[in-house]
Amino acid sequence: MLYLNHFGLTEMPFGITPDTSFTYSGQCHQEALNTLMLALTEGEGFVKICGEVGTGKTLLCRRMLQALDDGWVTAYLPNPNFDADTLFLALAEELGIKDPARSDQYHLLREINHVLLDLARARKRVVVLIDEAQAMPLETLEALRLLSNLETEKRKLLQIVLFGQPELDERLNRPEIRQLRQRIAFHYRLQGIRKREIGNYVAHRLRVAGYRGEGLFSKNALRALHRASGGTPRLVNILAHKALMAVFGEGRQMAKVRHVRLARNDTEGAHRVGWLWG
Repeated sequence: MLYLNHFGLTEMPFGITPDTSFTYSGQCHQEALNTLMLALTEGEGFVKICGEVGTGKTLLCRRMLQALDDGWVTAYLPNPNFDADTLFLALAEELGIKDPARSDQYHLLREINHVLLDLARARKRVVVLIDEAQAMPLETLEALRLLSNLETEKRKLLQIVLFGQPELDERLNRPEIRQLRQRIAFHYRLQGIRKREIGNYVAHRLRVAGYRGEGLFSKNALRALHRASGGTPRLVNILAHKALMAVFGEGRQMAKVRHVRLARNDTEGAHRVGWLWG
């Protein structure tokens, strides 16, 4: 691809698909990962991670999966917008229970409990990761509380991590599910990339993509990139990619403020106040 050859890249540096090979351990994401690992170590039943669209919740979930050793059994539910019965079926399938659809909810819950007890005897710990948890119906959230009741005298048989947008907090504040809210022992709110980190973030992604030259963004362009994106990683990637496309179109080698401005004008959700000119 001419774009890659022009900048000396081996792959696209600013894709928006979560890719752990491009992970940049900024302060916020590292704190969130540390919170998750601490919560799992202490055996707490529920953990909640909230963040706006594009702040990297799915990437954080994948980083967590990579960080867990073979002492853990994981169940990942990426789209939980289903009823309580389907939640139990999905979890049963993730745990390897054969033909779970033949059982009613009561017997299926018993089967899940038996499997979890067997795993506990084998010194295996179980964590359920639920992405986009803000989409869960209230009855399904309440079903999660029933799952969290599965325990021995010593500890919970499974732990549950909820990843969701801020709307998840609104759901959890409903009086009908206050018992679930009270069981969330650890929580963290993801923020965007800090202003002082934007240069390192961009340089890191370029380096992973094969770039070995001097910086492709001027200092002012980096400041403009942070301002236009508000530090939201997904927006940073979209704007940086469009800015480099504009640079490539001109046959140049460095992104300036005007290239970021062009990208901003072409991007829904980009910030337009307090703009840097130059």
